[in-house]
Amino acid sequence: MNALVTGGGGFLGKALVKQLLDSGMGVTILSRSRYPSIEAMGAKGIQADLSNTSDLGEHLTGIDIIFHTAAKAGVWGKKEDFWSINVAGTERLLQAAQKKGIQYFIYTSSPSAVWHGGDEINLKEEDCPYPEQYLGHYPHSKAVAEKMVLDANRPNFRTTSLRPHLIWGPEDPHFIPRLLERAHRLRIVGNGQNKVGICYVENAAYAHILAAKELQAEAKNSGKAYFITDKEPILIWEWLNSVLTSLGKPPIRKRISLSLAEKVGGFLEWVWRTFSVKGEPMMTRFVARQLAHSHYYDLSAAIADFGYTEHTSPEEGFENMIRYFSEKYVP
Repeated sequence: MNALVTGGGGFLGKALVKQLLDSGMGVTILSRSRYPSIEAMGAKGIQADLSNTSDLGEHLTGIDIIFHTAAKAGVWGKKEDFWSINVAGTERLLQAAQKKGIQYFIYTSSPSAVWHGGDEINLKEEDCPYPEQYLGHYPHSKAVAEKMVLDANRPNFRTTSLRPHLIWGPEDPHFIPRLLERAHRLRIVGNGQNKVGICYVENAAYAHILAAKELQAEAKNSGKAYFITDKEPILIWEWLNSVLTSLGKPPIRKRISLSLAEKVGGFLEWVWRTFSVKGEPMMTRFVARQLAHSHYYDLSAAIADFGYTEHTSPEEGFENMIRYFSEKYVP
């Protein structure tokens, strides 16, 4: 069995590649850049850009299953940048896979694709329809792509979508580095008691492995989407402060109301949009709501349909992450 992992050099992609190789599967990664360290693990590397490669089929010879983890993420940016990779890129890959007769396709989505902007407490997949409006291009593009993947499901082309939430762990290039860089300016948004489902990177990768095995067996998960997190939600501000204090930094103490944070976010969005400011605003309306609300999910469908379980306990994962960032960031 040979697998293709798009975005195989990324945070989740690398963890998935390692687990696939450990299972004895042949692995090819498709990415825009070369990743010698991933190739040194035993994976084959192919360079291609999903947003503009006309013939992806030439890269799919000998592939049995596709894990599509590549995406443009972020809370700010031009719609066309998100659409070209997340939507058009997914469409190209689906079409190429079907033409080559590949039978299995696992898509990495996000809970933000179905988030309505408020509290979502222990909800099941059927409780979360796609919103009519989105506060950002990333969640909107992920929703469009996810629907495309699930609509493509056929008896001879089995697809499923996983929605890991706030992936964290050692080697995280985004979430934890940003926390460390901006901690001195951060404010607790809202009452600070909101619970969030987060997902250790090895658990997110393992969910993909388990979902793939089920697609090749009874396929109870074909044509369906699933929330994926660590089994227990956490008080997000308490957890963030634990990260900071474990790395020798002061905890976040100052607060701001959600209403004020949204106003600030809306103003900064206007400034960035009007004056074409580079980078992303420190606050947006989407971020304000994410930071203030609870959003965690019922995992019973993933457990029942493909046996989802944690690969690594969050406690062990936390120790691994602190050890990594202690060596990388703390003097």
